[in-house]
Amino acid sequence: MIVVAFRSLSMSSCAQGLSESPDLEFEYSDTDKWAAELSELYSYTEGPEFALNRKCFEEEFRAHGKKWTELDAAQHRAHAMRLLDGLEVIAREKRLKVARAILYMAQGTFAECSSEAEVQHWMRYNIFLLLDVGTFSALVELLNMEIDNSAACSSAVRKPAISLADSTDLRVLLNIMYLMVETIQQDEPADKPEWKIIKETFRAELGSPLFNNEPISVMLFGMVTKFCSGHAPHFPMKKVLLLLWKSILFTLGGFEQLQNIKVQKREELGLPPLPEDSIRVIRSMRAASPPASASDLIEQQQKRARREHKVILALIKQDNLDAFNEKDPYKADDSREDEDDNDDNDNSIEAETFPIERDEVMPPPIPHPPSERVSFPKGLPWAPKVREKDIENFLESSRSKFIGYTLGSDTDTVVGLPRPIHESIKTLKLHKYVSIAEIQVAKEEEFQKTPLSGGEEEVEMCATELLYQGILPSLPQYMCLLDPQIALLKILLAAAPTSKAKTDSINILADVLPEEMPTTVLQSMKLGVDVNRHKEIIVKAISAILLLLLKHFKLNHIYQFEYMAQHLVFANCIPLILKFFNQNIMSYITAKNSISVLDFPYCVVHELPELTAESLEAGDNNQFCWRNLFSCINLLRILNKLTKWKHSRTMMLVVFKSAPILKRALKVKQAMMQLYVLKLLKVQTKYLGRQWRKSNMKTMSAIYQKVRHRLNDDWAYGNDLDARPWDFQAEECALRANIERFNSRRYDKSHSNPDFLPVDNCLQSVLGQRVDLPEDFQMNYDLWLEREVFSKPISWEELLQ
Repeated sequence: MIVVAFRSLSMSSCAQGLSESPDLEFEYSDTDKWAAELSELYSYTEGPEFALNRKCFEEEFRAHGKKWTELDAAQHRAHAMRLLDGLEVIAREKRLKVARAILYMAQGTFAECSSEAEVQHWMRYNIFLLLDVGTFSALVELLNMEIDNSAACSSAVRKPAISLADSTDLRVLLNIMYLMVETIQQDEPADKPEWKIIKETFRAELGSPLFNNEPISVMLFGMVTKFCSGHAPHFPMKKVLLLLWKSILFTLGGFEQLQNIKVQKREELGLPPLPEDSIRVIRSMRAASPPASASDLIEQQQKRARREHKVILALIKQDNLDAFNEKDPYKADDSREDEDDNDDNDNSIEAETFPIERDEVMPPPIPHPPSERVSFPKGLPWAPKVREKDIENFLESSRSKFIGYTLGSDTDTVVGLPRPIHESIKTLKLHKYVSIAEIQVAKEEEFQKTPLSGGEEEVEMCATELLYQGILPSLPQYMCLLDPQIALLKILLAAAPTSKAKTDSINILADVLPEEMPTTVLQSMKLGVDVNRHKEIIVKAISAILLLLLKHFKLNHIYQFEYMAQHLVFANCIPLILKFFNQNIMSYITAKNSISVLDFPYCVVHELPELTAESLEAGDNNQFCWRNLFSCINLLRILNKLTKWKHSRTMMLVVFKSAPILKRALKVKQAMMQLYVLKLLKVQTKYLGRQWRKSNMKTMSAIYQKVRHRLNDDWAYGNDLDARPWDFQAEECALRANIERFNSRRYDKSHSNPDFLPVDNCLQSVLGQRVDLPEDFQMNYDLWLEREVFSKPISWEELLQ
């Protein structure tokens, strides 16, 4: 009994050791808090420029001794108009000074403010004023001039080392534009009615092809492409990506807007409402205890061996040990426990982590303290779902088994099937879920089958549709990693903490490195923090851009989503994300790459304390880094989007050995991140083998508890191993053919199928048309007539038939 009690104690202490770290109090959202998003725009190297912006504003500002905050609205507007006129001068230096003065306004005229809240108040006021007088359109024109500035590009290409000074003009313009977009999209209940009108008008303009005949997002994508091609290495890529992200977020909408659009579209298509709001369900979930690592298991076994040794010594000292064994009715159970100990040492984790399984074969259990009790969930968090294809497959197998015939896609005929099968079909149909994508695929097939009688498709010209049409001609360049015109994924690769420095890799640090490199240890530490923070912000922006585009395109039309997703897959996005997670993910999430006293707007309101090595190493006091956890969740969601219902891509996860990488990510005790990791593990579980499933029962249990159940899905047993071979090329080629037909039918009007073009069958109009023949044909007409007509025999009987 003492041994039994010891085993329960050791296993419960093991379970406590695995779950001793608290849940991360992280709330997933479209963006971080406004102050954090503002501070991430600036690198710490740009700190001295805040004072320079203020100086330029004060030189331009003529108010007879009054402060900006003391003027009335009419005077504010007059000065804003004067500054706007100053942007049109020819002299570059003068233009830059005026742009810096406007940037100081957008930064909230901070020298006259005494608190961060006051800075944010004046930022909002000044930015709505600047937008109202037409500043944004002028900034876009200037940005286009800088993008096309061949002298600056060629100078940057020739430079051996690019620094902050090479991108000064671009950074000032992008800073103002980012502050305007980020500030205006913030919801404030106390906003004036005219501000709300300005906001909606600005949203519509950003998503429309008003700037250079294309949406602003397409222009920024062009900057990304030009930077990655090596023609403009001085572009401040972090600022470009942040502005691109916020423009897409503002014009298309965030995650809650996506949910609302989804509900509305289902209603329009006559589909039943969603079984639950996924955002709310995920927010109410709690994190699971992570599975034990190898080092944890070794440490637990060593502790357990020491405790067992002490127990044995105590038993030897008992005089009546033999008598106790003769009277003990549970002696056989004890010996079986010893055998189980040997099994545990092999590879089985779960005997250590599930004490309740032992209690079932033991004598009346020793009562545990309340903290050690196993709590079972009251119900599953998700309603189960079934696809139409799943019902068809179930009926086909049932008919083959019981009757010996099949009926194809008929899901109504149940004649001759046993009563339990009827009940099963009823349950499956009760939870059948038809997605918007299935309706869109069916409609597209109908359009392809009946191009003439199918009628004209009505395409709603929403912001998502306009963006897709804008980037369609160049989408492979924006996504591709292997193409010479490399873009988002190459930047993501360069910013990933696991990537090695290569001579041929792109330089993403152009807008963070100072002109003069640091000379002291303290300056080097500060720059090191700045560089790491810079990379983290780039990863955050790219992951958010990709996820938003994938989700919006999928909702707008499934083949728009598949087009982008396939380019990402061909560009090695799946191994790239796995490479990103193949690091100490807990260290990445808890990284302290920030210096809070240097963050805007804190640094412009408070007096800067003297920085020391200790203060730089300390970082902030947060439990985790919001942006890094946000990036990880986004990348996991992208991986889920790329692999969902794609057998060949699921097999890529298996081939790239993603299971141990993903399992390590479960150590992060955050429910949303764990959910997307578990989803990725679930789709490949059947291919990982019985031994893996046996050794990872805790992970399997977590999948059962947290991931949505697909009825008839044999994921946990591997009985149906999707017998079809893993033919990646055939699957992707079939998908690509469907995508190309969709793009050609809807967007490529110049190369329409000639068989479907209208034909003039009237003899008089056809013969009456004047045809201009080439001059060489007219000169050799007799020769052509002899060769093509007179010398060739014609079988009139065959021709008439």
